Parts: sequence; C-alpha cells; structure tokens
Amino acid sequence: MTKNRKGILPVLYSCLAVLFLFACGEKASVTHPNHPVFKNPQVIALNEDIEDDPANAKRWFARGNMLRKLNEDSFALRDYQQAARLDSTKAEYFSAVGDLMFEHKDISGSVPWIEKAVKLNPNDPTAHLKMAKLFIYIKDYTKAFSEINTVLRQNTMNPEGYFLKGMIYKDLKDTAKSISSFQTTIQIAPEHHDALVQLGLLYCAKGDALGLKYLDNAYRVDSTDVFPLYARGMYFQQREQYEEAKREYQRCISRDADFGDAWFGKGWVLLQQDSVEQARDQFDIVARLQPTRATAWYNRGLCNELLGQRQDAINDYKQALVFQPEYAEAANGLKRLGQ
Repeated sequence: MTKNRKGILPVLYSCLAVLFLFACGEKASVTHPNHPVFKNPQVIALNEDIEDDPANAKRWFARGNMLRKLNEDSFALRDYQQAARLDSTKAEYFSAVGDLMFEHKDISGSVPWIEKAVKLNPNDPTAHLKMAKLFIYIKDYTKAFSEINTVLRQNTMNPEGYFLKGMIYKDLKDTAKSISSFQTTIQIAPEHHDALVQLGLLYCAKGDALGLKYLDNAYRVDSTDVFPLYARGMYFQQREQYEEAKREYQRCISRDADFGDAWFGKGWVLLQQDSVEQARDQFDIVARLQPTRATAWYNRGLCNELLGQRQDAINDYKQALVFQPEYAEAANGLKRLGQ
C-alpha cells in the first residue's frame, strides 16, 4: 500500500516559502533553502554537486530523488521542476513532477506533466502507466486498458501493467480476473508488495485462509506497512476468532501505535467479549488519534453507558453526532438516556 508522505498541497505555499528563504535567509544557499533536510549527510553531497554546476539538470533531478526518498516532497517537487526547466527534452523529469502531483491528489496539475512525458518519449512505459493511473482514477477504464496494453505490447514482463489491470478488474467486481492479474504480477515480481496485499484481501474476502499467507508475505516484504497485520485481524474478527484477531491487532499496534483502526478493532473485539472497561480504553485512544471519527465517540459512549457512566455516555453520543449528524445509533443512545 501506498505510504504516507508529507503533503505538497497547496504547492503554491511551499513555493512561496522557498522563495522567501532564497530572498531573505542570510544562510540560505542559491541552490537550496535553509532547511534541516539540506544538512542531511545524504543530501549535502548533492547540494555541492548542484552548486558546482547549477545548470546541470541531472544534478537537480538526483537531489529530487533523494528528497523524495526522505519524504520531503515539497522540496523534491521543486527540484524536479527545476530539472525540467533546465532540460525540457527529458521525459523522466516531467514524469517525476506529474507522478508526485498525482500521488498527492493534484490530479489536474499532474496531467500536463505526464502528457508532456509521453509526448517526449512515446515508448516510455512509466509515463504510459501513469496515464493509466489517471484514467483509473476517473474510472475511464477503456483508456486505462489502452495505456496498459501499449506497455505490455512492448514488454510482456512488466509487473506494474498486470497490477493495474488487477485494480481495474477489482473495481469492476471481476474477482477471478483480478486475482489472475495480481498472481501474474507476483510471478514476475515475487515481492510486489501491493499485489500481495490485494491477493490477501481478495482471498480473505472469499473466506479463503490463503489470504493470510499473502498478507504475511506482504508484511515480510515491507514491515513499515502494518496494514497487512490489520487485515489479518479483520479476517479473524469476521469469523469470531477473537483471540486471534486481538493478537493481530496487537502486532499492528506494537509496530505502529498511531494506527487507529487496529485500536478500534481491538476495542470492538473486547466489547464482544464483555471486557467493557478495556474496550472503552481502546476507543478512548482512537478518539485521541482520530478526533473526528464518529464511530470512536459512539463506541466509547456505548461503553460508558454499559458501565453506568450516564453523563459521559451522553457527552460521547453528542460528540459522535457533531461529526456524523445522521448517526442513528448515537441518536438512539441519547434517547435511551432520556435526551
């Protein structure tokens, strides 16, 4: 699954901040602002390369790649754009800008950059697949398939092409073709994390325990993404295998204490097991991690009601309705308590 990155939108504000640093920061270099990331040992050498030859587009692009790796996407975007300004003949520079914008949901902003990349290099598979992603996003699957097939005609062993086909078939509710496409993906690229996750989800949805193995493999490939552990917990929860579900949720929480869904799942299971006070503690954590999540407030309210904490329950139900005014269960909770 895709990882969280620091946002780049609105890009305008980031660009203005950079320009301000260039204009006013006494310690800021001509080639980079006075920001801690540019003192990172991995970035310093790249700064020096650019300072030695600021008209060299490749050097800006190289630093952009490093900044993106470090999750500093605002600065990465700026470097990619500078590379494209310095050398407007390289498709990969335009493609990098478009990809970063697309990743941060600036869909309209990404289109001209990706289109330019395709125009510069009609045989560039990366640009075609990015166009396919755009079409998938707007659900124009015919055009998406056209872009994907262009790539697969050039190289039948491109795993990303089959992965995107799998995502289209999943959207179209064609589970068999979706699974087939994802399996082809991992035959070509056995450690394709996202394909492993999708196979895990699809098999688990069918009630097939093979999905658990795929999710385990996905976590093995990238242990920074705890979603596969959460998905395993959901598989067990839906089958009322509550101890196994709690075990998976705890694995998830131990790796990422800010993963609210795992706390919520654990709370829900504890509530089914009549461990109401412990369940309330879990929902309390969810409410702090995700303060606008109505279900967290409702479930904490339900726990408080069951524990005889009437006023706390009323407050929680009211808070749930603030974030979800049509929340029938919360409204019914207030009625039960005479509100």
